[in-house]
Amino acid sequence: MAPWSLPLSSLLKHTDCLQRANIFCNVVQGLHHHYHPVRSRLWKRNFRAVSQGVGQLLSHEPRAGKCAASVCSSSLDGQNTTERLWSVYDETKRQTGDLISVITANSVDPDTIFANNEMSLRDIEIYGFDYDYTLAFYSSHLHTLIFNIARDILVTNHRYPEGLRKYEYIPSFAVRGLHYDVQKALLMKIDAFHYIQLGTVYRGLHPVPDEEVIAMYEGCHVPLEIMSDFYGKSSHGHTMKQFMDIFSLPEMTLLSCVNDFFMRHNIDYEPVHLYKDVKEAIRDVHVKGIMYRAVEADIEKYICYGEQSHAVLKKLSAQGKKMFLITNSPFDFVDRGMNFIVGKDWRDLFDVVIVQADKPSFFNDRRKPFRRVTDKGVLLWDRIHRLEKGQIYKQGNLYEFLRLTGWRGSKVLYFGDHIYSDLADLTLKHGWRTGAIIPELRKEIKIMNTPEYVHMMTWLQSLTGLIEQMQVHRDPTSRAVVEEWIKEREAMKPQTKDIFNAQFGSLFRTYHNPTYFSRRLSRFADIYMASISCLLNYDFQHTFFPRRTPLQHEASYWPEHGSAGLGASSPAPQDQSRV
Repeated sequence: MAPWSLPLSSLLKHTDCLQRANIFCNVVQGLHHHYHPVRSRLWKRNFRAVSQGVGQLLSHEPRAGKCAASVCSSSLDGQNTTERLWSVYDETKRQTGDLISVITANSVDPDTIFANNEMSLRDIEIYGFDYDYTLAFYSSHLHTLIFNIARDILVTNHRYPEGLRKYEYIPSFAVRGLHYDVQKALLMKIDAFHYIQLGTVYRGLHPVPDEEVIAMYEGCHVPLEIMSDFYGKSSHGHTMKQFMDIFSLPEMTLLSCVNDFFMRHNIDYEPVHLYKDVKEAIRDVHVKGIMYRAVEADIEKYICYGEQSHAVLKKLSAQGKKMFLITNSPFDFVDRGMNFIVGKDWRDLFDVVIVQADKPSFFNDRRKPFRRVTDKGVLLWDRIHRLEKGQIYKQGNLYEFLRLTGWRGSKVLYFGDHIYSDLADLTLKHGWRTGAIIPELRKEIKIMNTPEYVHMMTWLQSLTGLIEQMQVHRDPTSRAVVEEWIKEREAMKPQTKDIFNAQFGSLFRTYHNPTYFSRRLSRFADIYMASISCLLNYDFQHTFFPRRTPLQHEASYWPEHGSAGLGASSPAPQDQSRV
């Protein structure tokens, strides 16, 4: 009995440890009047402990591996071995279930700012902003508008079949960060290690069988030479395009719908031409001003969250912080939106306003000078010797911006929603601090906080740990039991995807690995959050700490999990008594 009681005792020790952690958290909560981010920290700490799986629980004692292996050479008959394996399984499941209520009660706050890199707001003197999906947040009507206009452009201007007009925008189809194989006309999700997540490859509106995907790519790995370029584009021999922009959701859906139409009607077509035509149609929606005019005509239908952005700008202004705006959108569109969000005096809040900047080339191309724009949109020809408050400037480049303002290095924090176009060059080449706005965070965190998700992920991680430890048994009877567990684990994987999005799953994870999107986010953004309004929860002395996640070769220490939760939640001092 000893070999089998050891893992269970380790599990019990772990449960006892979590109970003590819960007591500790209750004390802290009492000190802080039940401040919500403290509960968030406990959730992370508990879930982190559980996510280590039963693997670490079973190997808590140095002798655990030897004890598990000893069963292989024991004199137990097959039936007895099977019963004992299932006994460990049942006890693991029971004890995992006991943790559910603790984890569920300590949810993650969607208004948290999360840190990839340590950063203190006390060091930030200048705040910069993108406009679209940073200061201005749009309703779902905008994606429908973009889809419909681009679809009609394909039919009218590119002579695509009239039958395409029957397709409507599908809001729940795609997620940001997907890759599109231009030559194969396949939309898919790729993880941080360039592996395709099977079950997320779509041709048109229908999934491609895993066997076909493996045959096409000779496995699941996508070689570096055919991945998208630095900015996610399919250029210079790269056959993959990565869709990182929130505006790209209707583009992905339109690509899939057109592919679907051609396949349904057995029309022979060239995927490269289709991709380029859809890309051009989407571009026309923006460049020709069609979308801008539609939004300006019904601003209340398309823009939301205005009052929160206004509150952030007022708070920064009251603290004497300098602010600037760099956007690719035209002045009339920005002016109409900012009048709605802030008021007619919105320009008084900004020290510099730059429109039609043409990011990301704005950050790299030194050739384009700034040009002043009048309130009526007239372009002036005079040379710009300084960037003045209250004036509007077009194009330009970052090098000239740095020369004229002197705003360099880590005292500048710039916010944007596009990981590549807004943030990558700033952090890699210029040393600015960067903040990513990820609106999808709010929805995903709410799903993560549900009892269904907590129960599923806690048991999945525990089951994985159980398989990891019990795979040492090589006798047929034990192998048969472990194979049953592996089948159960494999059956759970699609559930972890479908709970976020039935086609492509979470923006941030494949079944277990981070997505390629997550990898780029962690590299190019010092901090990230669901919306700019999250800044309202923090004072200007606050320091954001990333979690110290143990490397694979490092031991996991409970005290580190405690400090990790502290960094991940980043509670605002002034808010510690508000809940």
